[in-house]
Amino acid sequence: MARKSPLDDPRNAAFAWARYRRIMRFMFLLTVGIVAIAMALLYKQGNDEVSVHYYIAAALGIGLTMLLTSALMGLVFLSSGTGHDESVEDPLSDRD
Repeated sequence: MARKSPLDDPRNAAFAWARYRRIMRFMFLLTVGIVAIAMALLYKQGNDEVSVHYYIAAALGIGLTMLLTSALMGLVFLSSGTGHDESVEDPLSDRD
């Protein structure tokens, strides 16, 4: 029988998800700042023949990559920090 996860407790889950949302808010603000700096640098160093589509693609690429990475790492921190990882049983650990 599987062990109970600490995330099954509503108080632990609420605390963990609040921390995850706080991390994501911080990372969103950081991402907006990084994208703004990158767009300013690209505009400053670019020439006049570059299309606006280049800037849109660069902004979306940088922004979505940073947000996806931070979301996945946040979930890793959520799982590890709450003890949810330790509640998973390995059925092959008994076999030697």
